[in-house]
Amino acid sequence: MRKLGMQDEEHARIHHHRHPEIITRLKRAEGHLRSTIEMVANVRSCLEIAQQLQAVEGAIANARKILIQEHIGHCLEEAAGSLPDEARGLLAEFKAMTKFL
Repeated sequence: MRKLGMQDEEHARIHHHRHPEIITRLKRAEGHLRSTIEMVANVRSCLEIAQQLQAVEGAIANARKILIQEHIGHCLEEAAGSLPDEARGLLAEFKAMTKFL
């Protein structure tokens, strides 16, 4: 794991408003994963196990998507502070595009 720089530490202290949503999704993934492990240990059908694994992947992918959107949005807002209005419009469009990640 890399060591955090001063800028990273400052950013890490900022509480993003969607972090509770990310935590919820990660806990959901954790529950699905625990269920999947039990299913494998109890020799459940491969179809059921595959469905649980898909649920784990989906929950993690959703958490990652929210985290990336939140980070990009925060960074864009920070950068846009000194930009002219026409450039701010382009940043708003870029931020909107992150919904399609």
